[in-house]
Amino acid sequence: MLNKYPLWKNSLLLVLLILGFIYAAPNLFPEQPAVQISPSTAIMHVNLKALQAKVNALIKAAQIAPVSEALNQQTLLLRFNNTDTQLKAKDILSTALGDDYTVAVNLLSSTPRWMQAIGASPMKLGLDLRGGVHFALEVDINNLIAQRMQGLAKNISENLQQARIRYMELTPKEKQLSILFRNKSNLLQAKNLLEQQFPAFEFTEATDNPKQLRIVWSNQGLNNLRQLAIDQTINTLRNRINELGVAEPIVQQQGNNRILVDLPGVQDIARAQQILGGTATIEFRLLDTVHNPHLAEINNTIPAGSQLYQYESQPILLSKQVILTGNSITDASTSFDESGRSAVSISLGGGGESYFHQVTGENVGKPLAIVYVETKSSVKVVKGKITHIPRKVERIISIARIQTALPPNFQVTGLTNPQEALNLSLLLRAGALPAPIYVVEQRTIGPQLGAENIHKGIISIVVGFILAVVFMAVYYGVFGVIADIALALNLVLLVALLSLLGMTLTLPGMAGIVLTVGMAVDANVLIFERIREELRNGVSPQSSIHAGYDRALITIIDANVTTLIVALILFGVGTGSIKGFAVTLTLGLLTSMLTGIMITRALINVCYGGRPLKRLPIGI
Repeated sequence: MLNKYPLWKNSLLLVLLILGFIYAAPNLFPEQPAVQISPSTAIMHVNLKALQAKVNALIKAAQIAPVSEALNQQTLLLRFNNTDTQLKAKDILSTALGDDYTVAVNLLSSTPRWMQAIGASPMKLGLDLRGGVHFALEVDINNLIAQRMQGLAKNISENLQQARIRYMELTPKEKQLSILFRNKSNLLQAKNLLEQQFPAFEFTEATDNPKQLRIVWSNQGLNNLRQLAIDQTINTLRNRINELGVAEPIVQQQGNNRILVDLPGVQDIARAQQILGGTATIEFRLLDTVHNPHLAEINNTIPAGSQLYQYESQPILLSKQVILTGNSITDASTSFDESGRSAVSISLGGGGESYFHQVTGENVGKPLAIVYVETKSSVKVVKGKITHIPRKVERIISIARIQTALPPNFQVTGLTNPQEALNLSLLLRAGALPAPIYVVEQRTIGPQLGAENIHKGIISIVVGFILAVVFMAVYYGVFGVIADIALALNLVLLVALLSLLGMTLTLPGMAGIVLTVGMAVDANVLIFERIREELRNGVSPQSSIHAGYDRALITIIDANVTTLIVALILFGVGTGSIKGFAVTLTLGLLTSMLTGIMITRALINVCYGGRPLKRLPIGI
């Protein structure tokens, strides 16, 4: 009896190994610190050759030498040897180039282009390995509840008027709404009507006043509102992070009202915090041309339905009625107005554009104001607890006369600088937050600490690998060396899979690799011991090899399936780093099965399977 794989099976294994080496190879090419220079606005066209010459002169004067330079469409990329040189170059170029250009720091792969062309890229590193910033954000659910109660009061008032049910007083509070009726009959009619229209609320008659109806959130309704707010906030944060260009961010819920955000590789922390927590939007309002704003300011008597602002050091009265908000905007990009100042090009399509077109058409020749609205918060300590107090900051950024009914595409002008235009366009594109969010924890992991974690992780993998290799070689001889070769190939295939699937490697993920190294030889131990047992029973070497692999297979599958079940449970109930560990362990099990069974069998077949044997070099 001879042990041989058919040619197609050997060829398939060889192709898999070659692909594994190709897709694992990009991890040998480290990321390089880089500075990215691009125009501040999308429609700004620049002479990149002239920009490159200017940049080279600036960094040469500062005695800084980049490793390489590259022009990519409207972007100039400079690579450097280390982070210190990168940050020094960034500071010099930001100061010299001014607001016309955006100078950002980045980390770029040095993978050869032919590898990138076939989709080969290195594993993405998590926050603990690459460095970056961690935020814990708290969603102000109470603020959202108060907003919803105000909206509920308006809706209930309209519904009662339509149903011709009279009431005396409607009082909204933060978490409760009370309605006072003239008689009990009106109260019961209103209760029956509102219970059908607003199932998320509980309607009860006040014990101290039989004519008063109290409305509060039901537990289910409150939980649904809270979860909806968290889900919408997570979605908006992901959109904003995508606009920042962060690779492999982690955004996940923690508890009832917190969201954890990990941004690997981010070095501009202030900018990240500004974008994540930003609540900037715009509102379009008509000017109140009936009343005198100077008299309103002097007498401190603001007409009903109007609001007093300052614009270019002059008082301005605006109508409180908002004819369009940022929620109706589907796209926004930075641009320039006719005078060359920063602007934002707006595209509508999110609802409300027909009303906007109608109102502007009815008010041709009248002034229209654009109000920039931003929510900021101040921190106060109340009874030993940190409390965030939101405040709305509004300012008029533009006033222009309506020449015609405004179309779905137009420009917003009056912004102070390109950075403000860039931030506003980003926030409008990503969408508004359903409730204010506050940074309750911020932690920065520097690149040096990440490099130290990588070093320790690699040391643990190498030590585990060497111990397994030495044991197998000493105890199982030539067969042990074959298992060691398969173990090395297992690591290559695992790294290739992680890279090909775009997985993010974290410190727990590296622990999963270490565990895989330790478990990978289990299959070979079972197989080799079975072969030894067959040899002791007087079975021929070739038959022993066949029986060893054949009869140990069920035990190997059983052991790996139980481990796989645990890994899947960890992935299902875990978060963040625990999921990373579970994914690495699962992929490690698959590659271990391939290398421990099929590749070792193929190597043993090549070495011993094609000829008669009197004995096997299977160790001690």
